Amino acid sequence: MSEPSVPANVAAVDLLAENRADPSTLHRRINWTGAFWVASGVPALVLFSMGAVAATVGQPAWLIWIISISFGFLQAFTYAEIAGLFPHKTGGASVYGAVAWIRYIKIVAPISVWCNWIAWGPVLAIGSGLAAGYILSALFAPDAVINSWQITLVDLSYLKDGLSLRINATFIIGSALMLVVFAIQNGGILRSARATMIFGLTGLLPLLLVGLVPLITGDLPLSNLTPLTPLAYDSIGNVIDGEWNLEGWKLMAGGLFIAAWSTYGFETAVCYTREFKNPKSDTFKAIFFSGLLCIAVFTLVPLAFQGHLGLGQLVERETLNSAGQVVAPAVYDGMLSAEIYSGMGVANVLAGILGGNSMFANVFVVMLVLALLLSVMTTMAGSSRTLYQGSIDGMLPAYLSKVNEQGAPTAAMWTNLIVNLVLLSMSDYVFLLAASNVGYIIFNFLNLNAGWIHRLDRPNWERPYRAPTVLIAIGTLLSYVNMVLMGMGANVWGKGTLMSGILLASLVLPIFIWRHYLVDKGIFPKAMREDMSLDENGGDIICRAGILPYLVLLAGILIVFFSSLLVADL
Repeated sequence: MSEPSVPANVAAVDLLAENRADPSTLHRRINWTGAFWVASGVPALVLFSMGAVAATVGQPAWLIWIISISFGFLQAFTYAEIAGLFPHKTGGASVYGAVAWIRYIKIVAPISVWCNWIAWGPVLAIGSGLAAGYILSALFAPDAVINSWQITLVDLSYLKDGLSLRINATFIIGSALMLVVFAIQNGGILRSARATMIFGLTGLLPLLLVGLVPLITGDLPLSNLTPLTPLAYDSIGNVIDGEWNLEGWKLMAGGLFIAAWSTYGFETAVCYTREFKNPKSDTFKAIFFSGLLCIAVFTLVPLAFQGHLGLGQLVERETLNSAGQVVAPAVYDGMLSAEIYSGMGVANVLAGILGGNSMFANVFVVMLVLALLLSVMTTMAGSSRTLYQGSIDGMLPAYLSKVNEQGAPTAAMWTNLIVNLVLLSMSDYVFLLAASNVGYIIFNFLNLNAGWIHRLDRPNWERPYRAPTVLIAIGTLLSYVNMVLMGMGANVWGKGTLMSGILLASLVLPIFIWRHYLVDKGIFPKAMREDMSLDENGGDIICRAGILPYLVLLAGILIVFFSSLLVADL
């Protein structure tokens, strides 16, 4: 049977405009600039892991950010193309990629959607937690009681030393900030876009100033940026230049792995395809211009940060008890200090780059808080739509498809909020970020490969934007590079990181089995069957990729296994 040049469901997209007032669907109310401002919270993600990367990798940290955002920008063209295939869908690249995989390995489709959500979801907790920490550091001294009290709920030290669930001042203030963002998002995409534009203009300004001022003044000491050798320590804890041996490349892989969580994130701009007034032209513009903004911020801010602060040296050696156990860890200054690793001290360092008195520093911190809230708004908007579309497509629980009268997916938003209130109580946000990033790398692997699968299976479908074939090939190659980085680098952030992330990714399996086989009796909703080019009697698209998708999955699994085995004893 010959394949139609345009799928039937795409031909009906124009009719969806008639449903703008339908309270049961998302509304087409924004253009690409609206999505750009909603996605403008992504540059603030540099605040989440910049300190951790610097404190772990050492002098090459600034180079890691340049390499990582370059990877992210090259990958974005694949996402822009597959988003254009489904202008009636929302939820981002994972949703569009799921349609490619579902004809071959059904269970991969919900894994794609789920991994995208578990990667983006924790931004709410981490962003709110960091913002709360910035506020506390601006208002109170480090040794103030409000900064030290906590109630420990659950000990998770079997995953990583010192990890626990706790309630403290950071949790309380972070919860309040999260509720404020929820209230804004509850008003629908148009109000969210307007609010993020205001937050964006205010929150991105300090990041751009931090990146540009040192370049203008020439305040970037070369000694703080070189030599490009990985971080190492001697027997008593002094900082020394490392070597580019297996241990050094493991640190580099760990840095690129964790940076990807931030730098690849502007693909969220395609989450709003279903809400674009003109999805054919708006989709590519949204992701392209979001990418340009991210290139600027992710290149300039880490350079300025490292140039100002420097690597750091040992201040106080670790303290051991009679049994040789560490009682108090070693203390370092510069990028190696504990508050830089956690991210809580990054705001004060960035304020110091611009100089000024304490009043200026506090104003600057407030602006960085707005930047973090901007990232939280970006995430709540994007991740809730991923859950919404996963529900519409029959992969996640049906209640997640409910929207309010403004067209906001409130059921998914409430789910996001409740989950993140639990995550906000975690004592180590870096471990949380790293574990969730395992899901994000899996998502990227599946959906970068979805680009060529769609090319083979749907060669004649209308593509508002068609990426150059060489970029599709580069995206496919980078999907395997990402798997190597995950295998080698995930456990740099804690011995249980890789396995924790894989377990998080597998949680969708019982959820999908319940929804698809028990609730829906093994039949996808009509709209999803149309996207798969399936009618009630079967499909009419030839699976031209043959066994290639199966080989891709096998190759990905083997790459992660052997790359992790390579560094297991280090």
